Amino acid sequence: MSSEPDPGTARDTPSVPLLDVRNLRVRFPGPREGRRLSWVHAVEDVSFAIDRGRTLGLVGESGSGKSTVGNVLTRLVTPTSGTVRLDGQDVLAARGARARELRRRIAMVFQDPYASLDPRRTAGATVREPMDVHRTHSGRAERNRRVAELLDLVGLVKETAARYPHELSGGQRQRVSVARALAADPDLIVLDESTASLDVSVQAQILNLLRQLQDELGLTYLFISHDLAAVEHVSHRVVVMYLGRLMESGDTDELYARPAHPYTQALMSAVPDADPAAERDRERILLGGDPPSPLDPPSGCVFRTRCPMALDACADPVPRVAVADDHTAWCLRTEDALSPERLRGLVH
Repeated sequence: MSSEPDPGTARDTPSVPLLDVRNLRVRFPGPREGRRLSWVHAVEDVSFAIDRGRTLGLVGESGSGKSTVGNVLTRLVTPTSGTVRLDGQDVLAARGARARELRRRIAMVFQDPYASLDPRRTAGATVREPMDVHRTHSGRAERNRRVAELLDLVGLVKETAARYPHELSGGQRQRVSVARALAADPDLIVLDESTASLDVSVQAQILNLLRQLQDELGLTYLFISHDLAAVEHVSHRVVVMYLGRLMESGDTDELYARPAHPYTQALMSAVPDADPAAERDRERILLGGDPPSPLDPPSGCVFRTRCPMALDACADPVPRVAVADDHTAWCLRTEDALSPERLRGLVH
């Protein structure tokens, strides 16, 4: 896999992107094999950028490494190598007061809104905590006023501040989580499967809330999900990962209209269509076998062991291919993958 930044995500523009991730690599210690320590290759050579006020969707199956990327940005995981820059400042190298300030500027909304909320704290105390930690508002009265503002902003009544998590519905708990993420006035919010545990109707409400908040406050999101419909709804750009590697990236409309990588095509083919007639005609791509172990990933393209279009050359380093403006894939068979026969029925 090339170590160069992906031109489809980390673009050369006159302005510096809000977030610039380059050559990120994360390896965790695995089980010992005698005296030899094995390593889990969680993330390998991942690069992307997010412009201010935009949303990047990070897509992949469970185990693709997408949540690990989010945990690196919020300093929950220390990477093996690579750089993360926020407004040009090195997040990973920062120490002391600068590190605290950069932590304030990146917030996170987790998947399970019940597990991520302290059951002993009221919703108001939960939302106020980031302000207490980062001292962003002076005095308890000012912070309580801001708590009321934030609860109203996410669509909750002021009485919610006195309630505990078990007294709230799943959607209300996730709105509290969003309000908490907003409390310290961050520049970037990492949303890690933030709608996965919610009912479909509640998911739609939260997604619409996120878009509304972005329009009103100019927020920037990294939206991590396996739900391609949700990603399409909120994202301006999409990055597809598999087994810790980049498979494809590009503008959302372009990538969904012309998925170039066989793995992206397989993901798209699994998305149900609301039109019954189109759903009956939809071509499904069924992948054989299981994903390889991250302890011993294949050489070259890590998807080749399950790819129906794999060549012998796929065991060699994978080229980065420009599919179109602002659309890149890491695949030897990109031209074949774009043939009308392969695309027919995948995306409606």
